[in-house]
Amino acid sequence: MSESEIEIVVDDPTAPEPDSPPVTDTRVVDVTVSLLLLALALTLGFDNWRTGIAWDSTGPEAGYFPFYLSVILAGASLYGLVTAFLGRKEASETFVTRAQLRRVMAVFVPTLLFCLATQFLGLYVASFLLISAFMRVVGKIALWKSLLTAFVFTAIMFVTFDIAFDVIMPKGPLEAAFGY
Repeated sequence: MSESEIEIVVDDPTAPEPDSPPVTDTRVVDVTVSLLLLALALTLGFDNWRTGIAWDSTGPEAGYFPFYLSVILAGASLYGLVTAFLGRKEASETFVTRAQLRRVMAVFVPTLLFCLATQFLGLYVASFLLISAFMRVVGKIALWKSLLTAFVFTAIMFVTFDIAFDVIMPKGPLEAAFGY
């Protein structure tokens, strides 16, 4: 066996179990995404048609290029729908299992909560909470290390963006209490 053919296998103790039941298959996901993109394309196409898709004396109107981009998106979505229904006569393979979806949701839900918390607490407090929670819950790192790392990271972010570069970032009540 040559050196390029050597395969290194590392067992991941946190990997999802292989016998987890499927949540959905690829055909359902393909159809759902194609329908959502088609709805987006129709909405954008109508809005840009309403804005104006013709040429006037100064050139193209505001909706000209976005309208034709939405037409291309609609065409690609229809192509995706047709291939999802006609191209797969055999049984679709599993898109995601319950264990895999659980791992994805373990990242998606906190990230969504971070986006919502940013609106009320500001970027820095929300970042502190997200980093410390991820390190503690997902990474199983000691609480003091999680809190210290989150504090140092958010402090560096604050100094870099707000003080050094004077970038306007979403602020919350804590920053307002300190006059920022």
